Amino acid sequence: MRRLLWLFYVALGSSCRWLRSIQGKTLHGGFSSALARAQAGQAVAWFQFHGDNAALYVRINNVAIAVEKEARLHLFQAQEWLKLQDNQDYSCTEKLSKAQLILTVNNTEQNLTVSQIPYPETWYVFYVDKFTCKKNYENSESKDVQFEMVLLNPDAEGNPLDHFSAGESGLHEFFFLLVLAYFVTACIYAQSLWQTIKSGGPMHTVLKVLSTALLQQAGSAFANYLHFSRYAKDGIGAPFMGSLAELCDIISQIQMLYLLLSLCMGWTIGRRKKSQSRPLQWDSTPTSTGIAVAVVVAQSILLIWEQFEDTNHHSYHSHHSLASGLIIGLQVCLALSLGCGLYQIITVERSTLKREFYITFTKGCLLWFLCHPGFATISLMFRDYQREKIVTIGVILCQSVSMVVLYRLFLSHSLYWEVSSLSAVTLPLTVSSGHKSRHHF
Repeated sequence: MRRLLWLFYVALGSSCRWLRSIQGKTLHGGFSSALARAQAGQAVAWFQFHGDNAALYVRINNVAIAVEKEARLHLFQAQEWLKLQDNQDYSCTEKLSKAQLILTVNNTEQNLTVSQIPYPETWYVFYVDKFTCKKNYENSESKDVQFEMVLLNPDAEGNPLDHFSAGESGLHEFFFLLVLAYFVTACIYAQSLWQTIKSGGPMHTVLKVLSTALLQQAGSAFANYLHFSRYAKDGIGAPFMGSLAELCDIISQIQMLYLLLSLCMGWTIGRRKKSQSRPLQWDSTPTSTGIAVAVVVAQSILLIWEQFEDTNHHSYHSHHSLASGLIIGLQVCLALSLGCGLYQIITVERSTLKREFYITFTKGCLLWFLCHPGFATISLMFRDYQREKIVTIGVILCQSVSMVVLYRLFLSHSLYWEVSSLSAVTLPLTVSSGHKSRHHF
């Protein structure tokens, strides 16, 4: 199982290397007449402007070529551009003429102010020149116009100095507070948790896996904070740290998925073959292990597929792609199936303490699986620029709460130890004196 997960981690890492490449809002490249003609306007960037003093700055190296080509930048509001794309009655020239803002590129340095925006919305930036709508253009050797572009929103004082788009604003502060919370929590609980893990005991392996997943999430938050800290200064950020943050989050998701599935499958499947006196015993059976591995592999494949479908990605996608929808569907199916299995155990359990144990575990399990689909659904009631922040912040906080619930459950002397002594066996994934569980990661 370790080798299998490692292969997926390597594949995920290779697919994440370029994920942040288009996130930066300080752009370098070339305006190409060939691309502009092929696409009816070369797509250069998109940005969610807000306020009354947003700005676009552009600097070009070869002004003479730009003037010769009659180079221009056309800015469209996203909704208006989509309407134009759906309407086949407009010609190329008519579509481009309906741009809300046009900047003629004829100087080395120029800027365009985007003002009077009633609410934050996405704008598309296209490069256009005199060859874009010509049908008989054959000058394939035309030189590109090299450029540097900076897209900015107004800061708290109204000056156009903020590199964050409307959909990203506030995420930097959120990850700072999240890292601070992780640090304070580690200072308070890390030593006692380490002593518990180091001393062995019945929950040794479960706590190790749970703690590893938590460390991955903390590492993801810290890497995101470093990325956004640099992004705030230059509009580019640290792409490697951004990709590392996403990779850590994916690894954490896979670890938690396998842990929760292993526990649930052990109880729901193994219960049918065991006596009522040992309801919490879990042994590694081919059925339970096979189901857990199959689901982990399926989600890993969907995560890799998702990377290639949606390169504009932080930790959670906007769910417009097929892979994102399948991942959410898988999470809902897992929550329903595991919830039904655990509910059957709870309804027939006579011991109050054991029932309370299963109920608490079910809450933590369902919260972990349903928070992502839940916030993805809730976000549809808000505007586009608010959705990513709602999903990202909501899912991270709910999954953190889920981990706290599981920690309290497996470390609780008043609940776990009572349940363990009543069942006279160790809990799943554990090692006790004189008996070693047959399941290992």
